[in-house]
Amino acid sequence: MVRTLNRPEKAAISVIALFAIASLALHGLVLAVTPFGIHRDEFLYFSMGNHLRLWHMDFPPAIAMLGALSQTIFGQTVAAARVFPAIEGTALIVLAALFAREMGGGRFAQGFAAFAVLVSPLFQRNSTLFQPVVLDQICWTAALLAIAYVVRARSESRDTRNAWLAFGVAIGFGLLSKFSILFLCVSALVAVLATSMRRELLTPWPWIAVLIMILIGSPSIVGQITLHFPVVAQMQDLKATQLEHVSVTEFLTAPILYLDPLGVLIVIGGAAAMLFWNPLKSFAVVSLSCIFAFLLLLYLHGKPYYAGPIYPALFAAGGILLERMYFARMPRAAGITRWGVVVVMTIFSIITLPIGVPILSVSATAKYAARIDGGAALRTNRGLKGSLPQDYADMLGWRDEAAALQSVYRSLSPDEQRQAVIAAGNYGEAGAAEFYSKEFGLPPVVSAAGSFWFFGPGTLPGNVLIALEDDPTELRKVWGSVSLVRRLKRPWSVSEERDVPIYVARDPHQTLQQVWPRLAGRQ
Repeated sequence: MVRTLNRPEKAAISVIALFAIASLALHGLVLAVTPFGIHRDEFLYFSMGNHLRLWHMDFPPAIAMLGALSQTIFGQTVAAARVFPAIEGTALIVLAALFAREMGGGRFAQGFAAFAVLVSPLFQRNSTLFQPVVLDQICWTAALLAIAYVVRARSESRDTRNAWLAFGVAIGFGLLSKFSILFLCVSALVAVLATSMRRELLTPWPWIAVLIMILIGSPSIVGQITLHFPVVAQMQDLKATQLEHVSVTEFLTAPILYLDPLGVLIVIGGAAAMLFWNPLKSFAVVSLSCIFAFLLLLYLHGKPYYAGPIYPALFAAGGILLERMYFARMPRAAGITRWGVVVVMTIFSIITLPIGVPILSVSATAKYAARIDGGAALRTNRGLKGSLPQDYADMLGWRDEAAALQSVYRSLSPDEQRQAVIAAGNYGEAGAAEFYSKEFGLPPVVSAAGSFWFFGPGTLPGNVLIALEDDPTELRKVWGSVSLVRRLKRPWSVSEERDVPIYVARDPHQTLQQVWPRLAGRQ
């Protein structure tokens, strides 16, 4: 028998649907008007989809599978990088609302949770980029929601098996998306041990959930084992080049821009409510899981956005706190406060919208970012200051690169063209050349950078190499003739991509296949 929804439930669904539609409309508008192209990371994930080996990849393969699917549907277009993230971001909005509902929130709380995710610059940005970040946020939120299901089932003396199975599925897909889901596993385990939820560990269902997690996430696990744990080298490189620039102050203050100041207060209030407020105290394990994860990332000098997956759950709890707010002597003040928060967060979202999504012209975005927060939005991953926010700078100049490579390639003799290989110095250059290779008629692309090294040197020996390389010293160790033929100027790109030399190398002493093994680990 199908249960009929009552009026408040229908109203809540209508509000959630409205915010979901607003999310899709926003990202559709951005796709229609943006002057920005595809991000360097997106090129990498599309290339991973082109070289998909499910059980033998150095990176969790979910994003590669989506990359292959997206290119099949949308081809080599910007839409291939924008449609799936928009859908995933909308799913996160719905999950936040479901979280509020599971904890007993009514129409306002459910709508507020959805609204808070919709208007936060952090989630706007992540839902614009074809990266595993938003997949990670979905899996964390789904796993935390499963923990809330366990709490609710225990309070109602119901079987918790389905909730634990859902937890295992969420963590398993998290392993397919990003290894950072393991931070949640550690934090959730500590939270469970610190609360009465530890009694659940005496039942078989949490352990069955672990088996499900391993089964679903096995392609990621097997890939690491067969490739000798490349994630270790990746993390070491990340720590040396980027994480060392993340200070405690930056990690603690970044949410002010990512969520807005009121959003930060709501998050803190939500976490505190689940710990100390009677209506939500039963969900303390959820709050502790979020707090422990935040502290763990802080200790490890993670980037501020790494903590993003904990915020939908805390928005949901904060929404319930706002919904049930009551002032005995001034009952209207509660309503004014609730809607005042919504208005202020809306205004902040409008002000920061060009930082959340690439909707302005390139020059206007640069000016806006420089003014909105004293230039902090222009700080790159390596601690430098750019002309644009790094994500935006990483979306520019890649078609120009493909056109320049085409020009160099066509300048070769027909015999040299048949032998030519493009060698790129980093994954962005390699991914862009491969992505546009069909459109611009480019030869095969290889790179020793990161994941591209695992794709191999190809079948051609490299008798003629078109190389994007800052320093020709390494080229001259293998190729007898190395000539600078062009410099690619891209003023809006990140610093290392503004002036890229293009060389043509001939007469190698060794083949690419012979050289390849000693290039392992090059970034």
